[in-house]
Amino acid sequence: MVTTSTGKGRKPTARRRPAGTRPGPAAAKPVTTASPGPAAAPTPKKGGLRLKERFTSFMVLLEGSDAKATGSSYYMILGTTLALTAIGLMMVLSASSVEAIAAAAGSAAGAATTFDLFVKQMMFAAIGVVLMLGLSRFGPRFYRVIAWPALGAAIVLLVLVLFIGVEVNGNKNWLAFGPVTGQPSEAAKLAMAVWFAAVLSRKGPLITQWKHAVVPVVPGGGILIGLVLLGHDLGTVIIMGLIMLAALFFAGARLKLLGLMSLAAAAAAAVFSIGSGNRTSRISAWLQLDCSAGLCDQANAGMYALASGGWFGVGIGQSRQKWNWIPEAHNDFIFAIIGEEFGLLGTLVVLVLFGILAVATVRVTMRHTQPFIRIVCGCILVWITGQAAVNIAMVTGLLPVIGVPLPFISYGGSSLTFTLAAVGVLLSFARTIPEREPAAP
Repeated sequence: MVTTSTGKGRKPTARRRPAGTRPGPAAAKPVTTASPGPAAAPTPKKGGLRLKERFTSFMVLLEGSDAKATGSSYYMILGTTLALTAIGLMMVLSASSVEAIAAAAGSAAGAATTFDLFVKQMMFAAIGVVLMLGLSRFGPRFYRVIAWPALGAAIVLLVLVLFIGVEVNGNKNWLAFGPVTGQPSEAAKLAMAVWFAAVLSRKGPLITQWKHAVVPVVPGGGILIGLVLLGHDLGTVIIMGLIMLAALFFAGARLKLLGLMSLAAAAAAAVFSIGSGNRTSRISAWLQLDCSAGLCDQANAGMYALASGGWFGVGIGQSRQKWNWIPEAHNDFIFAIIGEEFGLLGTLVVLVLFGILAVATVRVTMRHTQPFIRIVCGCILVWITGQAAVNIAMVTGLLPVIGVPLPFISYGGSSLTFTLAAVGVLLSFARTIPEREPAAP
């Protein structure tokens, strides 16, 4: 029997325990056990993630997650490439027509030479599109096989340039085949991208060791860069150097090595610039230190063209600066003509198209697991977008005039052909992309 108290001053009352029960210890409180779960993620070190990890995390955000995203990347690359090529053909016709008419005045050729540059560019565009669609049908194995032959062919062509090449504006960078001239250095860019990927993809974890990252990439790429440099084309050398750094980065080389190589390349570029009177005068004109003999005229005219275009431009074909005010208006400074005729809106359209191309390429790169494909895509991405950035920075006065064309848009048959061929390689990888990444072990 258990006695309980009902309140202060009251007699305890008895409460009977049910029959068949005995008093025992108080029941223990139930013990709750935490269900097993995944181990807590380690706390990141002070200072946050490393630069490469942050870059990888950013690219994962751009990655597609299913087959639908894969198909959209393919058509994004194809659509932006064709759009930029069409814009380029239209602007070459607009920018070159005035000088062609002036050159043809009084000649027997007459109107036939007025559209000469446009017709040549359209022919090279057609060849490039056919080459792009053809290369898009091959797989990674084909590009692995042709990597070494492509490197050898590029070296042979660049050596021929030194002996039988054609010099234009102080740069000996062309080979003439009858009435047609070509730039072997443009083919060398694509050969570099494929060869770098074929070599570095075999390194595996050894890529983190500097000797395995440097050999044979730096000697092999250095031969091509050195041959182009002997032709005095520093602008192309800068783009080729960016391709080499991109290959090492996407292969997984240490950032410390890439930083040291970048510093060495910048020092070498400064030495070669100081040693050339032509390059020194361009730098002086860029800094507005010496504008004698019309050194600043081209850059100033380009800025005038962009300023006079306003928001919506003066209209297609209505540019004033292309009337012999801007040298090479249809080539290196064609972006200024776009800004004058289509205004800020037109230049933004071009920038957005290059941005879409870059995002689609990143998505294709991140969806693949093969190092070879990732390195090739990364090299082509840096090649096209890096060259576009250098050209636009040159036209807008952020860099000195170094003679780098705007991909897909500037006049130049070999540049357009091999840039379209590089896009064909991207399309081939976009076609063979796996629908889903394999599960992590």
